Amino acid sequence: MAWLELTAYFFGGAFTANIIPHFVAGIMGQPFQTPFAKPPNKGLSLSTVNVLWGFFNAVIGYVLTCRVGDFEWKAAGDVLAFGVGALVIALFCARHLGQFYGLLSKIRG
Repeated sequence: MAWLELTAYFFGGAFTANIIPHFVAGIMGQPFQTPFAKPPNKGLSLSTVNVLWGFFNAVIGYVLTCRVGDFEWKAAGDVLAFGVGALVIALFCARHLGQFYGLLSKIRG
């Protein structure tokens, strides 16, 4: 079932990369988008919510990477699946948040 483990590592990489923007924004006291923002995908969440969401992402990333299968940093397939997951979420966020914050800066003037 190597494909199942590689899928878990892919999503583990995505959740692990998603820690960074939420946790950093949260500890800086800045609002940032989360799934709990109102309206969804348009509003911003409080910094406390972002710290909690970043921590939740860390737990899920850990479980998917370290507790599913036998992740090995020296195994190219494991690291590639993890890295591609991190890259995909990073590119998605760059595109999505770039549009959101570009629109937000136009509104604020």
